[in-house]
Amino acid sequence: QVQLVESGGRLVQAGGSLRLPCAASGCSFGNYAIGWFQQAPGKVREFVAAISWSGDSTYYADSVKGRFTITRDNAKNTVYLKMNSLKPEDTAVYYCATTATWGSDGPGSYDNWGQGTQVTVSS
Repeated sequence: QVQLVESGGRLVQAGGSLRLPCAASGCSFGNYAIGWFQQAPGKVREFVAAISWSGDSTYYADSVKGRFTITRDNAKNTVYLKMNSLKPEDTAVYYCATTATWGSDGPGSYDNWGQGTQVTVSS
């Protein structure tokens, strides 16, 4: 079982940057692909980005391509989401989770959700 903890969320101005770590504990972190999702108030949880277990493959939602970058450091059991050129519409709680189904962007394919971290982008 893997436990995930997100951090790094805060209030930032539009155009700014943040890096969100997703730290894992438990066994077999390196065996999982990891995804990031966002959930704004009153909206469904939406896919943001995912990275393969090795870190060699990534994919992104169209809304964040070119602005967000997902990376991982398996030695540190941590996945990072670097967010640049932030927009007010990026305001949401950000969650990370594991998946055994590479290529899926549906929340139902993900497990071991963290508690989330709040990102607020002011205009």
